[in-house]
Amino acid sequence: MKHSYMKSMVVACLATLSFIGFNATATAATNYKVVKGDSLWKLGKRYSVTIDDIKKINNRQGDMIYIGETLAIPSETKVLAAETTEPSTAAPVNTVKPEAKPAEQETPAVSISASEKDLLARLVEAEAKGESYEGKVGVATVVLNRVDSPKFPDTVTGVIKQVVGKAYAFSPVQNGSINKPASEDSKKAVEQALTRKDRLDDSIYFYNPKTATDNWIRSRAVIKTIDHHVFAK
Repeated sequence: MKHSYMKSMVVACLATLSFIGFNATATAATNYKVVKGDSLWKLGKRYSVTIDDIKKINNRQGDMIYIGETLAIPSETKVLAAETTEPSTAAPVNTVKPEAKPAEQETPAVSISASEKDLLARLVEAEAKGESYEGKVGVATVVLNRVDSPKFPDTVTGVIKQVVGKAYAFSPVQNGSINKPASEDSKKAVEQALTRKDRLDDSIYFYNPKTATDNWIRSRAVIKTIDHHVFAK
């Protein structure tokens, strides 16, 4: 009799522990009533858990579930990537910027020595200081047009240092300001003028109408006005 009583107590204790263990698991779960169209895979995807987690908490071996039954869904988010995600087919983004190509330098139509380029750039700087880049190109163009004209010397140096009457043709040569170094803009203006893309209709004169004292220069045909200079021929 005593033996039978002790055996009953052991069974009862084990049942109680089993029940407590089950409740501990169940407290970390959500109860769900199965409806038509449900499957373990769909439930796992909906609640972000694995199929094995659902089967384990419900003591299931197979994958069959039935409409109307209540399943415990674990709250832990232990999801296998193969069950919940699809492989990405998006092409990788290329974050490397293409290398910028250097700007092509225009080929000069006229070739002059480096010393003449420097001399012309210094004249441009002195004559067109404070003028726009276009105005600087215009001054260089007039000098090159004179080189091409039979009325003037046939070299850049000859044109710039030409003496007319008792003075130099260009005032910066006369007053010495041509000896100051040229700016980068003036150097670039010379290179631009050497391409001979715009000859200013072969203008061979330029002057500032506000400061010019020679009435003869004002009688020349005006081709274009750039900033403070009038270009004529």
